[in-house]
Amino acid sequence: MSDNGPVQVRCPVLNVRRVDAYYAITVVAPGIAERFRSGQFVSVSVGGDHSSTLLRRPFAIHDVKPDYGGTVEFLFSVRGTGTAWLAERRSRDLLDVVGPLGRPFPLPRDPVNCVLVGGGSGSAPLFPLAQSLRRRGCRVDFVLGAASADRVFSAITARRVAETAVFTTDDGSFGTRGRVTDVLGRVIEEARSDVVYACGPMPMLRAVTAVAGTHGIPVQVSVEETMACGTGICMTCVVPVVGDDGITRMVRSCVDGPVFRGEQVRFDDVGSIPFDALGAPGWKGSSAARAAESARDIA
Repeated sequence: MSDNGPVQVRCPVLNVRRVDAYYAITVVAPGIAERFRSGQFVSVSVGGDHSSTLLRRPFAIHDVKPDYGGTVEFLFSVRGTGTAWLAERRSRDLLDVVGPLGRPFPLPRDPVNCVLVGGGSGSAPLFPLAQSLRRRGCRVDFVLGAASADRVFSAITARRVAETAVFTTDDGSFGTRGRVTDVLGRVIEEARSDVVYACGPMPMLRAVTAVAGTHGIPVQVSVEETMACGTGICMTCVVPVVGDDGITRMVRSCVDGPVFRGEQVRFDDVGSIPFDALGAPGWKGSSAARAAESARDIA
């Protein structure tokens, strides 16, 4: 395969199923399936050919299978007119889908112990990641949380693919009452985890990054940001991220992410432009930093 970039396809719906509080759609999309790597997403046109709903919707890819040449499944909950329209799709309906998009989860070169932390529907992209890690000989442990039992996604599968699976709910209706970070430290210690992978709401990612930091292990986070285009043009999904050179840049979640090193995301400043970010009115930077940025632009 010579081209690993995203493709735009009109693909038939294979099935739509209800999974507790969520919907899962499977589409036949060989071009997307063969290019997919764990952590990437698709951008889906909603509303039909004559709809006034112009913006696509981004969804993390939950599963890829070789059936029918290649199928792709993504998860969502109904939150507005676009997702309500998606929930009404039926087998053989056509969807306009672009993918796979975004930077995937980096995989370790050697077998290590990995703990995967998900919040609500943010758990979806962690399942193909778990399979990829296991194929590399890694140990996988799950920590999955949600507001209530019907929003804990795929607990049975998590138990099957991982060494251990721990669940939390805000209301105590399933697993431990509380948040994923209430149990994460214990899981890291018992599993002797070497790295954390996480996907979920920004406050959860911030807290998970802090827990990983106290245990001295790296964390890879997949951020959930609103994406209007999914291809890096509109700049609606920018987040402040500190580069290896120490300079904060407003980077696009859809093309520079959605996966970032957790310790480099400035979670306290998400939703704003920090005064010291590159290009911001208050950014001055050291002479070395300015020189590094000039060299980067030239390269």
